[in-house]
Amino acid sequence: MSLKKHINTLISGERNITASYAKRLAYIFRVSEIDTDDPKENARYWQSLQNNFDIFQLQKKERNNISQEETGVLDHFVEVVPHMNLINLLPKDLDDIDKILAIRKLFKISDLSLIPKIPCKGAAFRAQLATNVKIDKYVLFAWQNICELTTRTESVKAGLDIELLKSKLNDIKSLMFDKLSEGCRKLQEILAVCGIAFNVVKHFRGAPVQGFIKQTENGKLILCLTIRGGRADTFWFTLFHEIAHILNKDYESKLVDFDSSDNEIELKADKWARDFLLSPELYREITSLNRKPTWGDIVTLADKAGVKPYIVLGRLQKDGILEWSDYPNQVQRYKWAE
Repeated sequence: MSLKKHINTLISGERNITASYAKRLAYIFRVSEIDTDDPKENARYWQSLQNNFDIFQLQKKERNNISQEETGVLDHFVEVVPHMNLINLLPKDLDDIDKILAIRKLFKISDLSLIPKIPCKGAAFRAQLATNVKIDKYVLFAWQNICELTTRTESVKAGLDIELLKSKLNDIKSLMFDKLSEGCRKLQEILAVCGIAFNVVKHFRGAPVQGFIKQTENGKLILCLTIRGGRADTFWFTLFHEIAHILNKDYESKLVDFDSSDNEIELKADKWARDFLLSPELYREITSLNRKPTWGDIVTLADKAGVKPYIVLGRLQKDGILEWSDYPNQVQRYKWAE
């Protein structure tokens, strides 16, 4: 075959630029873009053209192979995608196909429609579910990945230091007296030196999760919380519940189980969190009263325990000693600010 015909077959796509043919082209043509007469560099240039063309063809095929089922997954992400845009995980103004391709890459999955088939292993969740709350597996999967993506750049100590974490517990408890943003910043710093990457992540409908722990493949431990429900007492209780899981190393083997959160492991973590925030001895001081606790009683006990009064109030409400409607103006609430 003549050189002219051979080049025509390359242009028409009938023939690829092989390594040997790239070498021949390098001897015949000087490539002005790379400004060198080195045959090896010229050969690499011609080979790169073929590589770029192959990638283009694969991307074209990938776009054409996206099914309607996978496109429909975007209906589950009506809250997720705008948030990912806002925190710069996902570029804005993408069409649906490009959104799918970008999310595939971020979530490391070949087809978004496969998400419900992926088991939620290697993570410990805390969820408070009512009978009318439904889990959207697509949203839950996305939320978990956002947790991992937003903590991936956190600089943390190599390896979990349990003893150091134990020594920092009272420092962590005192952070509830700061503004949430400042407290979370300090909490992030404290946990980082203990070997834990921490973040507060936006919650979405369909992922009724309060907290998340996961040990990644490279050994990094992730702890994320939401402010779902908005109650400050829930936020701090969940934090210490998750810390209990870390201290007990429950995250090493735990599976996600939303249908039965009151198992032995969860109850053990609940008890530890309750007793750390309010010791049984102190709590008995208010539960042994022969009357309904007043706000003054609550403040006095909170001062003794070194916690905010809403911690005592939330515990009394949870235990049925006070009604959920009691002292409504004293229930501190957190709000998500984009």
